[in-house]
Amino acid sequence: MATQKNESFPLEKTRNIGIMAHIDAGKTTLTERVLFYTGRLHRMGEVHDGAATMDFMEQEKERGITITSAATTCYWDDHRVNIIDTPGHVDFTVEVERSLRVLDGAIALFCAVGGVEPQSETVWRQAEKYDVPRIGFVNKMDRTGADFENVLEMMEDRLSANPVPVQYPIGSGDMFRGIIDLIEGKAVIYDDESQGMQWDVVDIPDDLKSEAEHWRINLLESVAEYDDELLMKYLDEDQEVEPDELDAVIRKATLNRDMTPMFCGSALQNTGVQRVLDGVTNYLPSPNDVPAITGHHPQDKEEEITRRSKEDEPFSAVAFKITTDPYVGKLTFVRVYSGTLESGSRVYSPTRDEDERIGRMMFMHADSREDVDMIRAGDIAAVVGPKNLKTGDTICDADDPVVLESMDFPEPVIRIAVEPKTKADRDKLTNGLTKLAEEDPTFNVRTDEETGQTIIAGMGELHLEIIIDRLKQEFKVEANVGQPQVAYREALTETINEHYVLKKQTGGRGQFAEVYMDVGPIPEEEEEEAGLVFKNEIKGGVIPKEFIPSVERGIESALEDGPLAGYPIEGVWVRLYDGDHHEVDSDQNAFEIAGRLGFREAARHANPVLMEPVMEVEVITPDDYMGDIIGDLNGRRGQIGQMGQRNDAQVINAKVPLSEMFGYSTDLRSLSQGRAIYTMQFGSYEPVPDEIASDIMDEQTMGAAA
Repeated sequence: MATQKNESFPLEKTRNIGIMAHIDAGKTTLTERVLFYTGRLHRMGEVHDGAATMDFMEQEKERGITITSAATTCYWDDHRVNIIDTPGHVDFTVEVERSLRVLDGAIALFCAVGGVEPQSETVWRQAEKYDVPRIGFVNKMDRTGADFENVLEMMEDRLSANPVPVQYPIGSGDMFRGIIDLIEGKAVIYDDESQGMQWDVVDIPDDLKSEAEHWRINLLESVAEYDDELLMKYLDEDQEVEPDELDAVIRKATLNRDMTPMFCGSALQNTGVQRVLDGVTNYLPSPNDVPAITGHHPQDKEEEITRRSKEDEPFSAVAFKITTDPYVGKLTFVRVYSGTLESGSRVYSPTRDEDERIGRMMFMHADSREDVDMIRAGDIAAVVGPKNLKTGDTICDADDPVVLESMDFPEPVIRIAVEPKTKADRDKLTNGLTKLAEEDPTFNVRTDEETGQTIIAGMGELHLEIIIDRLKQEFKVEANVGQPQVAYREALTETINEHYVLKKQTGGRGQFAEVYMDVGPIPEEEEEEAGLVFKNEIKGGVIPKEFIPSVERGIESALEDGPLAGYPIEGVWVRLYDGDHHEVDSDQNAFEIAGRLGFREAARHANPVLMEPVMEVEVITPDDYMGDIIGDLNGRRGQIGQMGQRNDAQVINAKVPLSEMFGYSTDLRSLSQGRAIYTMQFGSYEPVPDEIASDIMDEQTMGAAA
C-alpha cells in the first residue's frame, strides 16, 4: 500500500469527537449516516443487517451491538472530523473512558422514548471527568412514544445539565416529518424518498408558530446570559438578533460547558443528521480551543509541564487503545497533543522508561487503513512498532520528556476459570489471553496458585462471553469454561499499628529490615482514592530513601491475597513512619519482604471483612408486573430505591448484589411475559452479610483443598 503524505490540515478546522450514549440509542446508525452524507461511504449499512461499517468485528455483526470503539475520519463544510464510535453496553465502558480521554468534544445521543438511561448517566459523568464539551441529539423521534421535551427534563433532573434546544421536532412517532430551526426561524421538511439528501426549508406552519415562538424565546434568553452585547440587543425590540451572532455565543457557552445545544431527528429515517454535523463544526472545539494539556516531568511529579496543540512544540502523544490487527500485528492508537512524528522515528516512553521505534503510521477507517508518513498535533492515528506500550502511556520527544495524565479503569467484578481442551491449545490460549489483556485494561488474567487454574476476570457476563468467543474465532483456541463467579474483595475496617522485623543470618550476608507502619482503611477525607494510599513519613534516614519504594512494592504484592479467603484487598491506607536498616544486610529485597510480611500480619488483625460488588439495576415494566418484580428483587437481597413512571411504563431502581443477578434476564422474562426490560451496571463494593460471608469462605477453602 502506498504511503500518503499527511498534509497539514488547519487545526481550527479539525474536530476530534466521539458519539456516546446508552446501548441501542442509535450511535452506530448515526455514524453510518454521517459517513454517507460526508461522502466517506457510497451506501449505508444497517446495524440490524450486520452491515454497519463501524461494527466490523464478527461478534458485533452477530449481536448487532458495538463492542469496541472504532475510529474514522470524514470531511464536512471544509472541516476534518475525526470520529470515534463508542459502545453503549456497560460491560464495555472502558472503550468510552479511554476515547473521551483523548477527544475534544462529543455528541451525546439520547433515545426519544427511553430518554436518559443508566448508561447515559455513566458516559455523561465520564465526559464531565475529562471536561469534554457536548452537543445533544435526541434520536428516534419517529418511534411511538417519542417525547423531546421529556428528554430535556430528564437531562436536567438526572444529569444536572443545561440542555438548550436549537431545534424543535415537527410531530413525533408516525407523524414526525421534520424539524423547526430555532436559530433561522424556519421549518425543515425532509423528502422521504431521497435518503435524507433533499429537504425543503419553508415558513413555520401556522399550527406550530406559538410553540416555535416559545422555544425561540427560550433559546434567546438562555444564550443572552453569556453575552452582554447579545443581551442588550435582545432587550431592544427594534433590533433583530442575527443567526451568526447566536451561533458565536452558543459556541462560547458550549466550549465552557455551560450549555448543551440540543438537536433532534431520526438517524434510521435519515432525518436531521446533516444539522448535527453543522452543530459539530459550529459548536464543538478544535484542538486550538482546548486548554494546553498539562503533565509532569518523569523524575519530578511536582514539576508541571504544559504542551500546546501546535506543530512547533516538542512531540507528545497518549496511547489510548491497543489492538491486534490480523494483517499488521499490534496496533497502538495514539492522540497527538503537540509536535510532529515521522514514520521510522524513535520516541521515548517515560511511563516505561524506554525507547520505542515507530514503524508504519496510518489513519483508520473502521478496519481499513491509510498509511501516512507523518502525524501532527491534533491527529488521531494508529502506529505499528511499539512493543511494550499500554493503554494510557505517554510517548514523547526524548529530549523534552513529559508524562501526560493517565487513565483509571474499574476493577473486574466477575470471573471464570478457563483451561485448554488439548495440549496443543495450551500455548495458543496463553498467547490469546495475553494479547486480549493488552487490548483491554478491564480484562485480567491470573493463575490460581492453589489450583493452577487460569482465571479470567471482566466487567460482566457479556464481556467474558465475547472474550471466549474471540479466543475461538481469532486465536483458534478450544477451551473448557467454568461457571461465572463473583469477583469478591476484602477490606480492612480497623487501623492497626504494626512493627515488623525481618532478620535472617545464614553464615554469609544476611537480610535485615525493620518497619513501623499504621495499616487500615482509607480515611473518609481521602475516599476518592482506590487501591493503596501509601504515606511515607520516614525522617532522619532511618530507612534510606532508595528502600522506601521497595516497602511499597511489598505491600502492593500483599494486596493481591487477602487474609480471609485470598481475595484482593481494596481501599488500604498505610503510613510508614519509622524503621531501621543495617549497613551490610539491608537491601531492596529485604525491605520488600518486610513490607509484604508486615502488611499481611497487620491485615489479619485489622478486622477484615468480605466485600461483594453491588449492581445498580433499573427495570422498566408495565404496571401489571410491578408487585412480582419488586418481590423478586427483594428476594435477591435487593434494596429498592426510586420508583417512577416513564411514558406508560413503571421504572424500578434497585441495588442488588451481583451474585444474585445471574440468570436474571430469563427470570424477568418469565415474570413479565417478556414485556419488562432491565439494565445493570456496577455500583460499589459493600460488605457481605456474615452468614453469607462464612459460606463463601467455606466454599473457597474447600475449593482450594480440592
